Amino acid sequence: MVDLFGRRMSRRAVAAHCGALSQFAGVRLMTLGDGVERGIRMLEFRTGTGLRFTVLVDRALDIADCEHKGRAVGWNSPAGFRHPGLHDYEGEGGLAWLRSFSGLIVTCGLDHILFMDDDDASHYVYRPRETVSSSLHGRIGTIPARLTGYGERWDGDECTLWCEGVVQQSTVFGEDLHLIRRIEAKVGSDEIRLHDRVVNHGFYRTPHMYCYHINVGHPVLAEGSRYLAPIAETVWAAHAGDDYRKQGAGYRTLPAPQMNFHEQVWQHEMVADAAGEVPVALVNDAVGLGFEVVTRKDQFPCQYQWQNLQSGQYAMGIEPSTNHVLGKPFARERGELIWLDHGDERRYDTVLRILDGGAAIAGSEARIRAIAPQPDTDYPEPTGDYRPIAGRGARA
Repeated sequence: MVDLFGRRMSRRAVAAHCGALSQFAGVRLMTLGDGVERGIRMLEFRTGTGLRFTVLVDRALDIADCEHKGRAVGWNSPAGFRHPGLHDYEGEGGLAWLRSFSGLIVTCGLDHILFMDDDDASHYVYRPRETVSSSLHGRIGTIPARLTGYGERWDGDECTLWCEGVVQQSTVFGEDLHLIRRIEAKVGSDEIRLHDRVVNHGFYRTPHMYCYHINVGHPVLAEGSRYLAPIAETVWAAHAGDDYRKQGAGYRTLPAPQMNFHEQVWQHEMVADAAGEVPVALVNDAVGLGFEVVTRKDQFPCQYQWQNLQSGQYAMGIEPSTNHVLGKPFARERGELIWLDHGDERRYDTVLRILDGGAAIAGSEARIRAIAPQPDTDYPEPTGDYRPIAGRGARA
């Protein structure tokens, strides 16, 4: 049954109340037409509960806008949703990625995440290419997808909105990695389900790293908003070497926008529940709105918290990752870099959930605290204990 407008409705009842499902829910394809966004294909999802989000077909099928009952959840940066044809991946010493950085989800990978790196390229057996140069957070986020399908699917009295596509990060004498992405949302629900497969389509043994930059903005993020997570310990903080408190921004309770704020990044060691899942949330009790992200510990063993509290750019990121925050050299040194042979794949299954009202927020907080109590100070001392990531042998 579909939960709509305070009623549980069968497929027949839904059909009887409208000329088409698109009256209040559905998926439609459109093209943006102005400014830096001109020419980008976009899918708009509406579930009928007030949840609306958009998927950028020409930017890795990432989620751009997200709102609930007219209240924004996702972050829109000053850079806008820039057309990939305008993107200069190699520019600004590897930092040009920031000129295309916007939206609820920006995918990072497929062979590199985090800061810039020059990596040995001998596994590609091409003498003129001694190294693979990677800019900030990798190439995948600005590659257009091949859209393989979208629409509504009824299964009895339950309707699922969906889209699917393939994003190829490929070159001659180098990687040939395919991201197969499926996004689903049930009519009558406040959840988005993201199912990704990263497959080595080529015949070179290829490294793989993966991260979601999930960016939450105002009004979910506001002065007094709370970060909820089942944290065993805080492992690392980018600003710990300086005066740890000088910007007045701890990990747990968020401040208002600030002038001249320098980004802060934390790595927290998360505890999974009995099913292997890790729920993390940002909640604003004052307006009764929150946002929860549920990942799997076996898929994303690491997780970061990004704070960009600069006025005019105000955002907080929930960042599940395949690797520790110190990047590819650290992963390679510890034998924790993932290597994919031809046909090998990695799967990633994530739930994004709107928390609408005090009861939903309280329920999420109770679930998270039942897994592990988080540090009760805004400034926990980083332990520097990067726990080994099992199941990854070092490979040449």
